[in-house]
Amino acid sequence: MRGLKRLRSAQVIGSGHAFVQNIRRGHYEISADAEPDPRLSAAFTELTLAV
Repeated sequence: MRGLKRLRSAQVIGSGHAFVQNIRRGHYEISADAEPDPRLSAAFTELTLAV
């Protein structure tokens, strides 16, 4: 077991996975107007412009 040696690591991975799944399903306004297939890349493009 090399990656998830601490509980915090598992929490971060789990939160990131849930975030990406919610973006892909269109639950956030940032990607709601995009087509289903390129929704994830459109959301991350919007996020990079915001940050």
